[in-house]
Amino acid sequence: MEIIAIQTITFIAFIAFAGKRLMNYLHALQQDDYDNTRLKNWIISNKVFDTRVSLLLIIITAISAFTSFGNFMLNIGTLLIFIFAAYFEKDPRKSSKKALLLTSRATRILIASIAFASLLAFAAAYISSPITWIIAVQSIPLMLLIGNASLAPREAAIQKKFYDDARSRLDDINPVVIGITGSYGKTSVKHILGHILKSHAPTLMTPGSVNTIMGITRIIREQLNPNHKYFIVEMGAYSDGSIAALCKLTPPDFGIITSIGHAHYERFKSLENVVRAKYELAEAVISKHGKVIVHEKTLKFEYSRNIRHKSMDSFIACGEPHNPNKKPKNEQEFSYLSPDDLRIMSTKQTPKGICIEIEFRQEKHTLRAPIYGIHHGHNIALAFACAIELGMEAKRIKTALASTPQIKHRLEVKKQIDGTTIIDDAYNSNPPGFRSALHVLGVLAKDNGRAILVTPGIVELGTAHNEVHKTLGALAAEICDVVVIVNPSRIPTFIEGFHKNHGKIIKEFDRFEQAQEWIFKNKQNGDVILLENDLPDIYERVLKI
Repeated sequence: MEIIAIQTITFIAFIAFAGKRLMNYLHALQQDDYDNTRLKNWIISNKVFDTRVSLLLIIITAISAFTSFGNFMLNIGTLLIFIFAAYFEKDPRKSSKKALLLTSRATRILIASIAFASLLAFAAAYISSPITWIIAVQSIPLMLLIGNASLAPREAAIQKKFYDDARSRLDDINPVVIGITGSYGKTSVKHILGHILKSHAPTLMTPGSVNTIMGITRIIREQLNPNHKYFIVEMGAYSDGSIAALCKLTPPDFGIITSIGHAHYERFKSLENVVRAKYELAEAVISKHGKVIVHEKTLKFEYSRNIRHKSMDSFIACGEPHNPNKKPKNEQEFSYLSPDDLRIMSTKQTPKGICIEIEFRQEKHTLRAPIYGIHHGHNIALAFACAIELGMEAKRIKTALASTPQIKHRLEVKKQIDGTTIIDDAYNSNPPGFRSALHVLGVLAKDNGRAILVTPGIVELGTAHNEVHKTLGALAAEICDVVVIVNPSRIPTFIEGFHKNHGKIIKEFDRFEQAQEWIFKNKQNGDVILLENDLPDIYERVLKI
């Protein structure tokens, strides 16, 4: 009876431990959109397998083999290991930058996974062998994968119900739908266009970086109401068909394509695949006889040019014209603008914001907005062209632009009471945005204090990772006085590029908190500090078990 009691308590202790360990894996799964394949790849690539608990089980087994009361000691030792493991296991709901959210879906997955882990633990307790307990411990992530997969049919049914409800609501209200996609810039364009349109008529836009089917479904069901004239939808793409699926949910009357680049490149593998995915929005808009406003550089691909060529009247491109007296050296210098497109004649970054000169339909305009980043010149141009197509007067658009609020965590400039300036560019870093952020850093730090960069680099660049970071490192060396690297093992080529410029200071830290601590102790009056990107936990805080 004594042994049975110990085994029962050991079973309960293991479930308590397994529950907390499962939440840590669930935290990673949630950050990867509940994608089992991506979680599996993350576990394998980062070697997120248990070593500590398994090693302790091996040690207690070895010790018990040399004692006269070995079996009793083994059972007690196993019990204590699981009790202490459960107590010391990290709780991702409390100790993470972006905490685990136990939503209804996450809770269902957790309960199912604990149930599967319980079956394995029951077998281990019945056999009462250290090997079976080690197998149970090592199988915890597998239980999460199985739990998630087992609920897939149920989740699909729940999502379909919500989807149908949202689709019906959208049909009943029938706002003008404006879809926005691109490798980068879509959230910023949404922010700028939303501010302009709200000065004209009731407008709803998807918040933050919400750009998936279920995220948009929830916004429609909970926030769209009959007085909304415009509905701006940010559309994210992670594979072929992603945008087409979003367009089926929210058929767009207008579309904006901001860029084609290396964001999520590890998923798309090539820029040709990226342009095909993004231009699904253009095809959906054309089918509704609407207007597509695109960044001119998205037309450097044959695929996008062919779509435009077949429906020229449906397109407006925005970009810089090439100098007619200068032969383009490469694709970056060549312009695909037609006579009726919007031309950006100049873009200037000032300490008070951005100023661009444009020409559109035989008229010249000066557009000013109190936001930062030279790349916002294109974002403002895209939003301006769309607002004009929606019937707004240029004068009213300019007035709205002049009061555009800064975009949270996207080159958000904050003056501090200690005399320093923070440039918060923590969200969704990409190569052009990174370069633009460095330019802003240089402008604001000029004739003031030191230019300080804090960055862990960019994620999801795929095969372009090393080359992009080497180029950015060299650029940072030209502008920055101090560079603070977070998780330096991720971006050795950035450090290599930076080191080519001698005499500059570089500091390296494993965690963002450590970098913050160094900044706090060493900042000086007048310093301008750029926080460029903030890695999700799955990239910076890889689970140590």
